[in-house]
Amino acid sequence: MRFTLSSTALSNKLSALSKVINSKNALPILGDFVFDIQGQTLTLTASDSENTMRTTIELTESDGDGRFAIGNHDVLEAVKGFSEQPITFEVNMEQNLVKISYQNGLFSLPIENADEFPIPASVSETANSITIPNTLLAENINRTIFATAQDELRPVMNGIYFDLTPDSLSVVASDGHKLVRNMIFTIKADQPAAFILPKKPANLLRNLLGKDGGDVTIRFDERNAEVNYGDGIIQCRLIEGRYPNYNSVIPQGNPNELRVDRAGLLAALRRVQPFANGSSNLIRFHVEGSTLQLDAEDYDFSKTATERVACEYNGQTMSIGFKGSSFIEILSNFECQEVILQLADPSRAGLVLPSEQPENQDVLMLMMPMLIND
Repeated sequence: MRFTLSSTALSNKLSALSKVINSKNALPILGDFVFDIQGQTLTLTASDSENTMRTTIELTESDGDGRFAIGNHDVLEAVKGFSEQPITFEVNMEQNLVKISYQNGLFSLPIENADEFPIPASVSETANSITIPNTLLAENINRTIFATAQDELRPVMNGIYFDLTPDSLSVVASDGHKLVRNMIFTIKADQPAAFILPKKPANLLRNLLGKDGGDVTIRFDERNAEVNYGDGIIQCRLIEGRYPNYNSVIPQGNPNELRVDRAGLLAALRRVQPFANGSSNLIRFHVEGSTLQLDAEDYDFSKTATERVACEYNGQTMSIGFKGSSFIEILSNFECQEVILQLADPSRAGLVLPSEQPENQDVLMLMMPMLIND
C-alpha cells in the first residue's frame, strides 16, 4: 500500500493528537497513532483508553485501503522538522514496516497491527445533543477551567459542568472556594440535561477550538460524550455523579457594590501578594469611600504591604479577606475594562462580574471569603 500527503498537514495533525497520549500506558499500543486509509482519506486516531481523538487528512495519492499503527514518538520526530513538501508512505504489512520518503531522503519504521487498538465506547442512540459555536465553546472552557478542583474525594468537582435547561446552557466550575458560572441564553432545550466534562478533554478542546469558525456538536449520555469539532472528533468518558447545586451558593442581592478598573486592581494584587502569608495567601480588602485598600502581611518573616486603588463604591465601610492567588486568577479570566464586586458582609461570598456582559451571556464569578483578624 502506498499513499502521499502534505508533510505540514500530517505534522500539525499528529502534534494535536499526541496531546491525548499518556507517557505511560497499560496497553503498549496506546502509545501509537492509528493510520486508517480509505480511498483518498486518511483517518488518524490516538487514545489513552478514556479519551480518543480522530481527525482526517485528504491524501494527494493513494493506491489502496488499510490500517496500521505506528509509535507516536518516532513518527512525530521524523516529520515535525520538514518544510512543506509531499511525503510518501510505502506500507509493507507482511514485514510490518513502513518506508517514508521525502525530497532529500528516506527512513523506515516498524508498524503494528491496528486491530489491537481499543475501540472507544460510543454514545447511545438516545443521547442528548448540544450545538455551540466553536469560538463560544473555547471562550467558555477558557473562562471556567481554572476553577475546577483536584479532589479525589469529590471527583465531580474535577470537571466542567454543562447544565442545559429550558432557559439557557450554564457552564460551571468550582473547587469549593471559587466558582464560575457562564449562562448562554442562545442555547437551551425543552428537556433538562447535564454532563461533567473532565479536565483532560476540556484542555484538548480549548487547544483545538477557536481557530476556525463553524459549530461544535456535543452528543452525550450518562457515561460518554462525543464532540465533533469540524475535521475531528473527541470521544471521552464523562465524570459520573451528581454535581452540587451551584445556584444555592450564589448570594442574591449583595447590597454593597464596588466598581474598579480590572487591570489596575490585578496589577496591585500582583504587587501585594508576595507579602502575604505563604500558607493562607490572605489579602485584606478594605473599602471605604472611593478607595480600596489592599493589605498583606506575613509576620513570620516580618513582611507587610499596603496599596490603595481608586474605585467607585456604594455601600458600608467594610474589610473582607480573600485568597490573593485565587482573586488574581479570577481577574485574569475576564477581558472587560472594569469589574464589579458585589459584597454583603465579611462572612458571605463576594461576587465578581464584568462591567459589561458578553452578548447573550451572563458571566459570574464567586469567591468565598477568608477570616481576618481586625
